[in-house]
Amino acid sequence: MKKSMKKSVGVCLLSAAFSGCASQSFQMNPGAFGDIPDGKVSEPFFFMGLLQGETRDAAKVCGGSKKVARVEHVKSALDVAISILTLTIYTPRTVRVHCVK
Repeated sequence: MKKSMKKSVGVCLLSAAFSGCASQSFQMNPGAFGDIPDGKVSEPFFFMGLLQGETRDAAKVCGGSKKVARVEHVKSALDVAISILTLTIYTPRTVRVHCVK
C-alpha cells in the first residue's frame, strides 16, 4: 500500500513539474512568419533569474527592425527539468526570433 502511494505522489509531482512550461510571444507582423524560428538561443539564468537581465537584439537576427515578425520567450519542459535537477541554481530560458519571409 505504501509503495503505490509513493508512486502516485511521485507521478503527481513530476506531472506538475513538467506541466509548468511557459511562453510569451510578441508579434510585430502577424501572419508573416513560418513555424521554424530564424534564431534560437538559450539564455542562462542563475537562482531563478533573480537580479539578472538579458537583452537580445531581434533586429540583428533578422537584418533590420522592419523584418522582425515575432519574438517568443519560452520555458520548455527541458528548461524546467534542468532547473529541477540543479535545484533552481541554473534556470535556462529559450528565446526564438521569427523573421518576415
